[in-house]
Amino acid sequence: MCGLFSLSHSSKEVGTYFDYGDEAQFPPREYVAPGQAIAIVRARENTNPGMREFALVRWGFVPGWAKEIKPGKPLINARAETITEKPSFRHAVRRRRCLVPASGFYEWQGDVPGKKTTYYVPRANGGLIGLAGIWEHWMGPDGSELETAAIITTAANETLGRIHHRMPVVIRQKDFSTWLTPEETDLSEVSALMVSAPEDFFAPEPTEIKRPAKPKPPKPQLDLF
Repeated sequence: MCGLFSLSHSSKEVGTYFDYGDEAQFPPREYVAPGQAIAIVRARENTNPGMREFALVRWGFVPGWAKEIKPGKPLINARAETITEKPSFRHAVRRRRCLVPASGFYEWQGDVPGKKTTYYVPRANGGLIGLAGIWEHWMGPDGSELETAAIITTAANETLGRIHHRMPVVIRQKDFSTWLTPEETDLSEVSALMVSAPEDFFAPEPTEIKRPAKPKPPKPQLDLF
């Protein structure tokens, strides 16, 4: 699965790699967690084919047909093996595919709580990664609107399989146009892209999650009068 990732590259580097042409400015983030706003790159609607745009959406997919946003565990991942069949995802994978820019992601090895080993998984060459995603536009009964996204996962390759049995789907730069242009892409071509990354693509390394320091309690004030 993919439940935490980073985007430490600069906004200029992201814009150049994904070629969306916007002047979007955003700070590097070491940890991007479910429920937070995430950057996505998608096809620009109602424009010439091939045009892309940058957008911020919530990480936690809400199907367009949902009557309400239910509390609880959000849909942060969609399995490549069943995404074309699941009612929650099958429309989005046909019409609303996106790329999720990332510098790397985090995974945990082991089953014993408190004794798991944390790994950071960047690209072996240190470059940016285009994670495969889907997005959706939801409108509530009161007229409120929300855009959300999920990251697509597949079976891990042998390298990552030593840590976890799932991994996010990576879309190579040469395949960006195929992935982002639903009107011109057959679903069989899309399915062919939702596979495990090559063995040498990632370079996992043990790490520690840096927890934010707890604020110190204020010092008591002395009454001098």
